[in-house]
Amino acid sequence: MLRYVLAKRPKTAVERKTRIAEILKRLDRMYPAATCALTHGNPWELLVATILSAQCTDKRVNEVTPGLFKKYPTPADFAAARPEVVAQDIRSTGFFNNKAKSIVGAARKVMSEFGGQVPRTMEELLTVPGAARKTANVVLGTAYGIASGVVVDTHVARIAHRLDLTKETDPVKIERDLIKIIPRERWILFSHQLIHHGRALCTARNPRCAECLLEPVCYAKDKTV
Repeated sequence: MLRYVLAKRPKTAVERKTRIAEILKRLDRMYPAATCALTHGNPWELLVATILSAQCTDKRVNEVTPGLFKKYPTPADFAAARPEVVAQDIRSTGFFNNKAKSIVGAARKVMSEFGGQVPRTMEELLTVPGAARKTANVVLGTAYGIASGVVVDTHVARIAHRLDLTKETDPVKIERDLIKIIPRERWILFSHQLIHHGRALCTARNPRCAECLLEPVCYAKDKTV
């Protein structure tokens, strides 16, 4: 039985390390095969879907992308499109004008500087319009299996705070804290697990703590049990 009495704050480095290991073990029990929820067929499609996912649900993005990728099958097709036209194709995802400019700009950058292939390094990806660290980490981790960092979206940020893994509010600083304490070989899966957990149980309001295997190792102030 996976119960573990530690609902109090660890005081030593050994206790903190033990707690992290326990958190990872429990996440594995809850979400053993967690992966990216954005439907995609290749790195480019994942990049586009991730740009679209800003301030939008993955469910909505997955409703939009099949038709979008049918109309624009390749980066070259997006690069040849006018942003104002693409904006209407993605209107239901919100912030469509900015997203369209980013996607078309990303396509033109990928075509002109990377031979039509989404780059495989953080440094190169960060030069692509629409690809900040979160987006770059999603693409590198999910499309290429490269553990370049930890994806920090709203779910990851919220749960990292509740689990007392960081006290930072800036996503870059949260990521910096997480990569110090989470083993590198776990960065990709850990991100997916927290995102799934944030949707399933550890919601922003009324988290379902009674159903959560992490409850015994969580001392968040807003626990519901």
